[in-house]
Amino acid sequence: MDFHKGQVCFPGGTQEPSDSSLLQTALRETEEEISLRAKDVEILGEFDDSLTLTSNYVISPFVAFIPHPYPFKADGREIREIFSVPLSFLMDEANFKQDSYSYEYQGHVIWGATARILRQFIDLLKSESGALQ
Repeated sequence: MDFHKGQVCFPGGTQEPSDSSLLQTALRETEEEISLRAKDVEILGEFDDSLTLTSNYVISPFVAFIPHPYPFKADGREIREIFSVPLSFLMDEANFKQDSYSYEYQGHVIWGATARILRQFIDLLKSESGALQ
């Protein structure tokens, strides 16, 4: 990987000719990187594409339910560690740094495209919860 080494990100990668769709790419890459099997995933939808500013990669994020707890296993060639952030932390606006468009959680700085995707998710959740009230 030439770009984004050492950065916090979601699993993913480049579409291969054998992938029938971007969803197939996401599922394949997720299994390769963190051992999350496609059969254990319930796809909820897809977010808008997001462009990385430094490398011009186009990210097509998918949202899914997965069982909890899950026996994730990091592929040491691509992933240094796997961590999770509570949804309650992300929903609390006090934890979002608008000036740097980032979150910091237990020493992990989440910024760039990953932060933008999370904000899209949080904004959707907040708009949906407001519509339900």
